[in-house]
Amino acid sequence: MVLEAVLLNVKDGYESDFEIAFLKASIIISSMNGYLSHELHRCIEVKGKYLLLVNWKTLEDHTIGFRASTEYQEWKKLLHHFYDPFPIVEHFEKVELKQ
Repeated sequence: MVLEAVLLNVKDGYESDFEIAFLKASIIISSMNGYLSHELHRCIEVKGKYLLLVNWKTLEDHTIGFRASTEYQEWKKLLHHFYDPFPIVEHFEKVELKQ
């Protein structure tokens, strides 16, 4: 499993519009091959800052399957105009600690 983590900075005054658009976009991402789950968190200390966490089966499910899809074009139309600056997407894998 791969965890996609993205800090999203939404333009001031657009937070409500972003959350409504994200609800629509959630339908898109949740229909993709390799998608497992996602969560959107609103920052308590900083207005307009969000954390998006998406679990994928593989890195390629996100970087190739989703990003190269026609569905991603709709995702972009719904969400990308809200961000300033544009977010950096990072991927993580769980560290299995053995004692």
